[in-house]
Formats: sequence, C-alpha cells, structure tokens
Amino acid sequence: MTKSLTLSDVLGLGFMTFAFYLGAGNIIFPPLAGFLAGEHLTLAMLGFLVTAVGLPLITIIAVAKAGDGWAGMTKLLPAGIATALAVAIYIIIGPAFAAPRTGLVAYEMGLKPFLGDMGQAGLAAYTVVFFGLAILVSMNQGKLMDAIGKILTPLLIVLLLVLAVGVFIAPQGTMPASSGDYQSSPFVKGILEGYNTMDTLASLMFGALIVDLLRQKGIHDYQSQFKYLAIAGIISAIGLSVVYVSLFQLGNTAAGVASDVSNGGAIVNAYVLSLFGQPGQYILAAIITLACFTTAVGLISACSDFFHNLTGMTYQKLVVLLGVVCAIVANVGLSQLISLSIPVLVAIYPVAVALVLVTFLKGYFGRPRQVFRAVLMVAFLFGCLDGLGAAGLKMNTFAFLPLFDKGLAWLLPTLLACGIGMALRLCPTVKAEAIKQ
Repeated sequence: MTKSLTLSDVLGLGFMTFAFYLGAGNIIFPPLAGFLAGEHLTLAMLGFLVTAVGLPLITIIAVAKAGDGWAGMTKLLPAGIATALAVAIYIIIGPAFAAPRTGLVAYEMGLKPFLGDMGQAGLAAYTVVFFGLAILVSMNQGKLMDAIGKILTPLLIVLLLVLAVGVFIAPQGTMPASSGDYQSSPFVKGILEGYNTMDTLASLMFGALIVDLLRQKGIHDYQSQFKYLAIAGIISAIGLSVVYVSLFQLGNTAAGVASDVSNGGAIVNAYVLSLFGQPGQYILAAIITLACFTTAVGLISACSDFFHNLTGMTYQKLVVLLGVVCAIVANVGLSQLISLSIPVLVAIYPVAVALVLVTFLKGYFGRPRQVFRAVLMVAFLFGCLDGLGAAGLKMNTFAFLPLFDKGLAWLLPTLLACGIGMALRLCPTVKAEAIKQ
C-alpha cells in the first residue's frame, strides 16, 4: 500500500525547503538590486526571479524527474566523474564556503550591530555556539522536518511578513534613479544578480536530501516522491518570491533613508531602523540569524547525508565533523571567504545548470550517453574560463567569446552542444543504431 503525507507534513516539507534556501545572501542581494534598478524595478525584479526562483525550482523538479536523487541525474556519466563532481559541489556549497558563510553573516548582522566588533576571539566564540546548535538540530535527521519545517520556519515567516507589510504600508523613502547596467539592460542585469544566491547548486543537494526524508516517511514509489518534491519546490518558490518582491520594494523606496548603499545589508539596516526604530533592529537580527541558522542546518544535513552514503561513516559523526569544519573555516572572515568563493562558484555553476538541462533533454538526444557527457564537458571548460576571469586573471585572449564580459561565456556553447545532440537524433545512422539497440 502506497503511503501518503498528511497536509501538515506536506506544508512542513515545503516550509523546510523554503527555510533551507533562505540564507542571508537571499536577504541582502534584492534590496541593493531594487535600489540600483530605480525606475526599472519591474524588469530587474523579473530577471532576478528567473534565476533566483525559477532555476532552483526547475532543478528540484529535475531531481524529482531523474529519480533516485543524484545517482539518477548522473547515471549516464562515468561513475568516477559523477562522484568527483558531486564531491566538488557538496564541498563548495557545504563546509568550504556556503555553510561557514551563514555563521559569518549571522555574526555580522545579527550580533555585531549590538555588541560591536569583538575581535577574533568574539567571532570564534560565536561560531562555536552557532555551529554547535546547528549540529544538535541536524543530528536527528528523522526529526529534521519537524524541527525546521514546523517550528523554526513559521517563526521566520512571521518576522519576514512583519517587515514586508511595513515596507508596503509605510515606505520610508523615495525611488532612487537607476544606475549602472540597470539603465540599459535591467532584465539581463537582474538575471545575472540572481546567480548570486547560488540556489541552483543548493537544489541539487536539497533535492537528494528531501528524497531521503520522504523515504523515511514511508514514501518509496517514484510518482509520490516526484509529487511531494515538486510541491515542496513550489511552496518554497512562492515563499522566496514574496520575500524577494518585498525586499526589492524596500530597496526601491530607500532613497533618503540609507546613506550607505554599498551593500544590501546596509540598506536593510537603515530602512528597518527608520521603519521600526530600535526594536526593528532586533527584528532584523532575528530574521538574519534564523535565516542563516536554518540554511546552515540544511547544508550540514545534506552534506552529511551524501558523505554517509559515499563513505559509510555514520551520519551523526559526519554532522559533528562538518559542523566543526564550518566553525573553523568561518574564522577566516566574511570578506576573505566571499573573495575566495566567487571564482570557484562561477566555474562550477555552469556544470550544475548544464546537468539540469540535459536531465530534461536527454530523451531528445541521439546517442544520449555521449551527448550528455559532451554537454557537461563544454559547460565545465567554458565555466573554468569564466572562473579564471572572476579570479582577476587577464583573459583578453577569450574576449571574443559571446557574453564573456558578462561571466556567461559558457551559456551559448552549452546550448549549441545540446542543439547538436538533438540534431544527431535526426541522423539516419544514429536512428539505425537506436533501432538495433
């Protein structure tokens, strides 16, 4: 008999997925984009939603479509390459960069404004407490949905709704004039800014984690897993869209309120102080801390689950190990960690997007195994060029490539490789081989 989830469990699953995505970066980027977009707010916001909401949702659905999580998505790759790619993604989005960053941002925006700079010792103490609590919540994977989806996330949603209502009912400033690339190409600029959330990479992790959680709830058949994973993705996409629209509006009415517009965090801080006064600072600190904490739990849990299946080490031991590593790495400092992560993320992100693309298209390819591998190789090679450029190396030799100056040199070659793969299906020789098989 096929089991089904209760409405409470379905909502808990969706809220948990939403909370895993909603890190501090998701709260910081939209206000700055809204401020810089000025009168082109709508186009910039739509572009941002394409890559910050649309791509992660499509990725979650791709994980569901492939079945069996990561193994289902990469079954046409050599086992060694699939494992190496998975390890790279999990390390990058987990203990190397994204997870430690949650603790750093929570410290910078949730504690530092009240207590000031406490130096390296203060940061070390905070990261020990922050990741210690994340370890405790992540330890029992079976109760993860209840802890995150039914307890922490509703509280986070309430805090965000308070801020969103305030932004729309009582805007504190005026609309700034558009600037930079938002003047000439706001939609494209919004798309590029949406990449900063890096949630497509996270979707590959969270999708596999949610499949495992569904199995623990007794959901083993493909159709039910697909249904519940898609529902979770849709719930999280709706929640993220509401948050992003509110924060874009916040930034777009911040002229005259925020004197420091160097980053979205400064804009949000100034706006909240103007809107709610000193109590608002506590609300903001709670939002940032909860958002960072739930994301840290999601990342640690997903990485631990993956490495448990890979190495056989117990899930609980891996939670402790990865949590400790995150606390250590976080003490590098926020600016240094971000500067180190950008080139790596720029290089690996195209591979993740290409993997999602071929997951949907592989049924239309001639010689799907070869085309699948070729598309990912093209995305990887051109992504490395973008990564080297993001690292500050002189790459003038490749300046002729379309979209190279945008950091998207990989996009057209990857689409071309997919097109060639689909054209191969029309080749008579390939058709004959397919019939023989």
